[in-house]
Amino acid sequence: MRYKIFTSLLLVLCCSLFMNLSYTKSKEVKVQKQVVFKPVAAVVPQTEEERVYENLNSNDFELPNFKIFTQALKGFYLLKEKGKIQKNILTLIDFSLSSNKERLWVIDLDTNTIMFNSLVAHGRNSGDEYAAEFSNRPESFMSSLGFYSTAEIYNGKHGMSLRLDGLEKGLNDNARERAVVIHGADYVSNNFIKNNRRLGRSLGCPAIPVALCNKIIQMIKDKSCLFIYHPSNSDEIMSHLVS
Repeated sequence: MRYKIFTSLLLVLCCSLFMNLSYTKSKEVKVQKQVVFKPVAAVVPQTEEERVYENLNSNDFELPNFKIFTQALKGFYLLKEKGKIQKNILTLIDFSLSSNKERLWVIDLDTNTIMFNSLVAHGRNSGDEYAAEFSNRPESFMSSLGFYSTAEIYNGKHGMSLRLDGLEKGLNDNARERAVVIHGADYVSNNFIKNNRRLGRSLGCPAIPVALCNKIIQMIKDKSCLFIYHPSNSDEIMSHLVS
């Protein structure tokens, strides 16, 4: 009789333990499921400018600043829509950088490739190593900022040169009158920097190295887009575009 009672109690105890283990295991599974399932973050679509920059072929050159590039590209699209430029070439000059750095980029937007990354001079009254002051006034010998359309080639005292048409009223639209052009110059070179601790300066023209002059001019001539940037006027740029 005692044996039967003991057996019955043992059976009840085993059943109870089994049920507790099953319940605990079930809770562990539920907790694991809560940890595994996480909400999926929404995918933010890229802008066209971000997509172009992300896929830009550097061609072993240093990339331009992202913010400045996207500002230049927005202006390019607007000017292309207005018919002010025709070629899918964008030339970007970043005058926030030292003149001792390669701060000019020529970008082929058909292939999304940087074709040139070069030294470029600023006007002698715009600053020494760094450009700081800008003007649209004749005889100021300063650089002018903003968007330009490249024009025709001519041969002047610097050899092959490229005329520019300023597209921003009050900011750079005196470029023709001031004879602000792209040309080659001996003072735009690493040798000049070594001897003078900074690049040479122009009378307001974005002068480039003699060795690259003909190649760059031939690529960007005839209504391509040139954008000259400096943070001092970044908020004004594109607000003065000639209609």
